[in-house]
Amino acid sequence: MERIPDFAVVGAGINGLLVARSLLQQGVSVTLLDKGEVARESSWAGGGIVSPLYPWRYAPAITALANWAQDYYPFLARELLEETGLDVELSNSGLLMLDAQDKEIALAWATSEQREMEEWRPEKIYLTERELAEKFNHALWMPRVDNVRNPRLCRALLASLSKMPGFTLLTNTEVDSLQADRAGICSLVIRDVRTGKMERLKAGTIALTVGAWTQELLKPLCLNADIKPVKGQMLLYKLAKPLIKSIVLFEGKYLIPRLDGHLLVGSTLEHVGFDKTVTDIARESLRDAAVTMVPALSSLRPVKQWAGLRPGSEGGVPMIGRAERFENLYLNAGHFRNGLVLAPASARLLTELMLGRETFIDPLPYRPR
Repeated sequence: MERIPDFAVVGAGINGLLVARSLLQQGVSVTLLDKGEVARESSWAGGGIVSPLYPWRYAPAITALANWAQDYYPFLARELLEETGLDVELSNSGLLMLDAQDKEIALAWATSEQREMEEWRPEKIYLTERELAEKFNHALWMPRVDNVRNPRLCRALLASLSKMPGFTLLTNTEVDSLQADRAGICSLVIRDVRTGKMERLKAGTIALTVGAWTQELLKPLCLNADIKPVKGQMLLYKLAKPLIKSIVLFEGKYLIPRLDGHLLVGSTLEHVGFDKTVTDIARESLRDAAVTMVPALSSLRPVKQWAGLRPGSEGGVPMIGRAERFENLYLNAGHFRNGLVLAPASARLLTELMLGRETFIDPLPYRPR
């Protein structure tokens, strides 16, 4: 007899892992599948800042998700440590934004949203971060911004899922096509990328959490989510001693200090389709940005460079909810640069919608467009 899971979650990145965990906690069965290995795309490639960059510049819909998720992350980290013994290295680095031109708007936003933010003058900046270039006139400081090691987070989430009854993981399993019958009930035709074997996978409900690849899966259903891949390249330095204590942001580029002595530099924004090739141009651009902030980096060479693909969408507001005309197809996509910070809140909202429960925030701004 064919076994049909209650839910099939397509895409095993941070969003897919959290959606699967949220569902399994409700006692249902979940099959999670990915065309590669778990969390090897943008969930692995990102910096792990648990905040939007320049958070006051985003739509209220993003702020609502981000505020809830930021407050939830410490609880998630503790839960995963207790469940799995894995430390996701959530650290309270704080976010230091140098010479932001719209500081008055930022301070008003922080007051309205009840998020801690201080304005710093040069004496405070250089008392705190002595290695910064001596050129900055003011800064905005958010002390309650965390940073997480996203690969560790995804490993801990997978370990948590593996302990739950009703969980099935299918890696190296590609969705060949997404099909719908006349009643609007969708099913998946899946293919084992190693053997080429094809089969149909039915589920009570299907959730797409495939990030930049969302539009590719929706094409056969004549749906346009208008989600496009946006490449981001990053660099990594290995330091003999720490140079900064905080996450530092200047003109859209950032430095993230790691607990293990590494320093991460990010990131570019490139509209080049699904190309993840790293380039010399990006390497030099990121090095220049890093040295502009911390001159001591000029004598060091990066030890690693990589690229990932963000799911670019209009305004960066994710689509969370049921796809129109289809009874059992739901989307959680289009987070752009904020996939990691929004993921816990996105997963909660999607779970509540799929289970037909009252939602913790108004779902209308996220309805698939």
